[in-house]
Parts: sequence; C-alpha cells; structure tokens
Amino acid sequence: MGDEQAAAAVRSADALLITAGAGMGVDSGLPDFRGNEGFWKAYPAVAKLGLSFAQLANPQWFQNNPKLAWAFYGHRLNLYRQTQPHTGFNTLLRWADKMAAGYFVFTSNVDGHFQKVGFDANRIVECHGSINHFQCVENCTNEIWNAVGENISIDEKNFHACEPFPKCHQCGKIARPNILMFNDFSWLHQRSHEQEKRFADWLISIKKRNARLAVIELGAGTAIATVRHTSERIAENFHGKLIRINPREFDVPDQHYSLDCGALVGIQRLETALVDFAK
Repeated sequence: MGDEQAAAAVRSADALLITAGAGMGVDSGLPDFRGNEGFWKAYPAVAKLGLSFAQLANPQWFQNNPKLAWAFYGHRLNLYRQTQPHTGFNTLLRWADKMAAGYFVFTSNVDGHFQKVGFDANRIVECHGSINHFQCVENCTNEIWNAVGENISIDEKNFHACEPFPKCHQCGKIARPNILMFNDFSWLHQRSHEQEKRFADWLISIKKRNARLAVIELGAGTAIATVRHTSERIAENFHGKLIRINPREFDVPDQHYSLDCGALVGIQRLETALVDFAK
C-alpha cells in the first residue's frame, strides 16, 4: 500500500527534489561509515591507530601528518572515481527528466556520483563539498579547482600517501579536498553557496508555478541530520510529499511515506509501482 501511495506522489508531481545521504552509495559498493565499527572495517589501518571517523576527518592532519590525511582522502578519491554508481541513479534521472517544473538534488555525499550518471551539475547541491575539487590548506587564495588530473598514490600496507601530494596552484603548499570536515574553519564554501543559491531560485520558481512537489530521500540518517531536516522542511513548506527510503531510520511525519529498505531496492519498488512512468 505504501509503495502505491508513494508512486502516486511521484506520478502526479510537477517537480522532484532528490535528497541523499551516505546510504545512497552503499548499493554501489561504497563502504558504510556507520559508527566506528563500520569505519574501521573499511579502514583497518585506522582502527590500529584508534582514530574515529570524526577524529580523522579533520583538517589538522593536512598540517600535522599529510601522509595520513592524503592516505584517507586519496583512497576515497580513487575509490569514488573507480566505482560505478548503481542503476538506481539512472532510474531517478529518468523520473527527474519527466518533471514539467524540473528537479534538484540535495546531497551530503562528496563522491560526485549524481554528476557521473548525467544529472545536471547546475541542479545539484553538495552541502558538504566535493572530493573532486581541491583548495589550498593555507587559504592563500579563494580558488577552488577541479581535481581532474590530480592523482594520489597510496601505500596500502602502511596506509600513507606517497609524495608528491597535490599542491596549491598559487603558493605551492599542500592542497586539500574542498570538503567540510569536523572542526573545519578553513573550508571554502563559495562553491556550495553558489549551488544553494541556484537551489533557492528553483524553489522560488516552483512556488510561483504552484508546482506539485515530490521529495525522494535516500539513505539519510539521523547522526548528522542535515539531509533529513532539509527533506522535511521543504516538503512542509511547499506542501509536497516526502518519500523516505531507509532500512533502519525510516520514521516519517504524518501524511508522508516511507520504505524500510536500502536505496536501490526502494527505487526498484517505486519503479514497479510506477509501471509505465518515464520508460
């Protein structure tokens, strides 16, 4: 019953907002950093150091131990580049392209996988930044550059990055990913803020059109609830319908819908219920 109601909300929508957290990438084979056990399973060398995700995902390491910092972020960059996004991304794009009032993506993921499958880069908000873009550790410039052509070699046995590390184009000092880390006061936010401005303009446009909005949220947990709060706030403010897809934290406000499963299975369940929509 829930699948049919959720599918009906998508079918009748004029505009689609896709919101996604870390759970969106699990079906692509990306590691689940849920809790220290999940993080340490993905990075056993870090488990030996006794560092949590929050401790390691800190800009201080680029100053104090760049070999360790770039081992972690370089490994992730290489992994995200090599990984093919699961087929659910393509299904979502087909639905999004059918919307008369357009679509937007709001994600806390830094992997760039929505762009990789063909979502319009101008219709995506990466609220925590992107691993595919770099900035200077010293903030000698406000430049944020695309990391295409930047390569990081990792000594997997000892879990450290091999020099040379990525360098700032201006001052020649070490670069870092343009990702919002913990205790991060040097993250350059201009790129994400420009994305948020385009998102705000889109929301104004669908408001003016009285467009019917569907919000599909995938794999967004409560530990860092930015994505969940965004989904609920916009669904409420725009009188839209929220469809929350989550295998564990699937509670949803009244009058909205939830599917208690992973992202890919949830998309497939909706696709089955939608029948001939956007084929």
